[in-house]
Amino acid sequence: MKVISVNVGAIGDLFVRPSEHITEPVRRIATGIHKQSVAGAVRVNRLGLEGDEQADPTVHGGINKAVYAYPSEHYGFWIAQRLAALKREEPLLPGAMGENLTLQGLLEKDIWIGDWLRIGTALLEVTEPRQPCFKFNAKMGFSHASKMMVQAGNSGFYLRVIEPGEIAAGDALMLSAGPRETSISQINERRLKGRQRDLF
Repeated sequence: MKVISVNVGAIGDLFVRPSEHITEPVRRIATGIHKQSVAGAVRVNRLGLEGDEQADPTVHGGINKAVYAYPSEHYGFWIAQRLAALKREEPLLPGAMGENLTLQGLLEKDIWIGDWLRIGTALLEVTEPRQPCFKFNAKMGFSHASKMMVQAGNSGFYLRVIEPGEIAAGDALMLSAGPRETSISQINERRLKGRQRDLF
């Protein structure tokens, strides 16, 4: 288990259609979803990585969502989905999901709320999975991307900073089990069942 890439981004623009209705006007909104890989060690403080910004602190960032981690193993899934939706194959670079840490070897089924991750000199605690919104649709380029993230359970997870420190690409992940009462996958499954109930 290791860090493939550390990613940060300043607040930028995203052009979105808030609903799937084609008549909805496209709007320009501020977002921090455009993350790019950075070289060397990056300082991680209580509110996230140095150089990283969030446009809407009510749903992103803060103490319990200071760092967003995403498994690199899911990138193949998204490349295939974009090919099917957009009819063209485009590469997805680390940070494309809006994540701060692109990880290898640690999936949603392996991680539980309250687990601790020692990465570099920082200590982080797993808090919750991502709940995607219309901004993710715009980032991926097709209107049902957030729905597919929920259906597939490929959510990634948020982390709280227990001990600030530095993290760099190539750092190993050391996992310490928490109470192990609820896994990220279990929460994703409940959310999916809730959405399915809403359809009937």
